[in-house]
Amino acid sequence: MNRRAILAAPSLATPVFLTRGAQAQAPRIVTEEFMVPVGDGQEVFLRNKRPESLASFTPGRTLLMVHGATYPASTAFDLPLGGLSWMDYIAGRGFDVWCLDLRGYGRSTRPPEMSQPAEANPPLVRGEQAVADIARAAAFIRERRALPKLTHLGYSWGTALMGRFAADNPTLVERLVLYAPVWLRQGASLADPGGALGAYRFVTQEAARARRGAGVPEAARATLVPPGWFEHWAGVTWATDPEGMRRNPAALRAPNGSVADGREYWAAGRPFYDPAKITAPTLLVLGEWDQDTPPYMANTLFPLLTASTGKRLVLLGEGTHGMWMERNRGALFQAVQIFIEESAG
Repeated sequence: MNRRAILAAPSLATPVFLTRGAQAQAPRIVTEEFMVPVGDGQEVFLRNKRPESLASFTPGRTLLMVHGATYPASTAFDLPLGGLSWMDYIAGRGFDVWCLDLRGYGRSTRPPEMSQPAEANPPLVRGEQAVADIARAAAFIRERRALPKLTHLGYSWGTALMGRFAADNPTLVERLVLYAPVWLRQGASLADPGGALGAYRFVTQEAARARRGAGVPEAARATLVPPGWFEHWAGVTWATDPEGMRRNPAALRAPNGSVADGREYWAAGRPFYDPAKITAPTLLVLGEWDQDTPPYMANTLFPLLTASTGKRLVLLGEGTHGMWMERNRGALFQAVQIFIEESAG
């Protein structure tokens, strides 16, 4: 069955967060971390969280999450806000959940060109290379868990990467979640600085804060992100780039491959993958105030998923592109969890 849904934003009391009583009954979560070789002397960082009692693994309960164009997965999906990270929430529901930092991001190794002036080299970490890194990381998980396939989740630029992987490897994907899905663009990208592209770009915390308010009604801006959450995320995220931290002001280096992809594909009317080749059940989910990947993208992509069984489009009220860090993140967590639990064995 194919579904479209619009969900209103929940109150702050939405029961996605554990109460004290529930916390007392919550399973003990164990964490493992790995550096996986991906060629060219590079390694990608994988973090795993799962219940300590989990003894057997299935495709429906094994999830790989990958990030977007600018920030790593490890400081977003596993950031404890209000005492709970998204990975904690998923693992607490009995899942074996993994997050991947692509090369050039977070705790993964950075290509040597990132230690050279940005203008000295072309954009780094293009989509084809990033998909190859995802393939290697997914193979590592499948081999470690003795599984034929996994559930995959991509965020923002990561939806293009995961969409491409799922289209090229339909037998390796159990379910597919595209959170803030990228598709053919009708306007300028907020991630594209314009002008000539070097190997990478510098992003300051001030710029990141300003971008978060795009598309949000003035009356909602002050309460969109609870106090201290942005500062906590920024602190741990920028700390993953010691070289960038030495600048004044401190800046995070982000590979420009995603921006070059945007120009070559989405802004030029050329898809990076063929959605008709995706056979896995697929969820498209995003916030109504998303300006990076506006709702028209998901609305255009949804009918093109012609071979996806059980596809679904969910538009969440009062949320932006970074809804995972906002007061209504409970709606996002629940929408994804309902979808991945439907056939989880």
